[in-house]
Amino acid sequence: MALRRCENPVGSELSQGVLHSMATRTTASAQRRQRETARARLVGGVPLGEIVFRTLREGIQSGDIKPGDRLREEEVAQRLKVSRTPVREAFGRMIAKGLVEPIGARGLVVRSLDTAEVLELYTMREILEGTAARLAAHHASAPEIDALADIQTAFEAQSDSAAMAWLNRQFHEAIFRAARNRYLDSALQEAQDAIALLGPTTFQVETRPETASPEHRAIVKAIARHDADAAEQAARLHIRAALRTRLKLLHSPEVPPDAPKPARR
Repeated sequence: MALRRCENPVGSELSQGVLHSMATRTTASAQRRQRETARARLVGGVPLGEIVFRTLREGIQSGDIKPGDRLREEEVAQRLKVSRTPVREAFGRMIAKGLVEPIGARGLVVRSLDTAEVLELYTMREILEGTAARLAAHHASAPEIDALADIQTAFEAQSDSAAMAWLNRQFHEAIFRAARNRYLDSALQEAQDAIALLGPTTFQVETRPETASPEHRAIVKAIARHDADAAEQAARLHIRAALRTRLKLLHSPEVPPDAPKPARR
């Protein structure tokens, strides 16, 4: 005996209504995701993940974010007023560059360099910065040399270690630009990212500003004379002196002079 299908107009209309509502919600959800993805991709032509990465990297370089600090996706997204997608992208790049490492479900922690890594870093830094100074001696224009001298003058007028550290970065970056070599510049930028993990600036050591100033002046004078050999030698000596101070800072039990002093009991 054949069975006839029972038609239920009310049930059919109800099912169609449910399906339409589900489709509408799915479409709206997809549209929201598309809008969020579009916002996450570009701001002023720059991917938002890149902007988040640069912001976090600059925070490490400036010391606002310190080795040992934890970074959590949700907290960074809230602080920077972005979705979690670009933060996740930025975190992935920071892990790849060795700036941070995962700590399970608690997010990421900013890395610290051990003594062996510090020695390796400064070895490469001496080679790269010596090469940059050599190339700058060949290519630097008169305005670029004047700018170097101006930065050094500003450095010598400072007494604050953080301001000195910032001006020191400006000084070295000006040499990198004057070198006119994009591949060297890329390698130097990688080294600068690692330098940010070193912690307190060496200019917190009382004698370092006094010794760094004549080292800077020697580099500027050699570049101004377009003496490539002298420029490279001066830059290498400068980095070696910086390494000696860094090792003292790493191994000294003493508190840096301008570090906060503990309260008396």
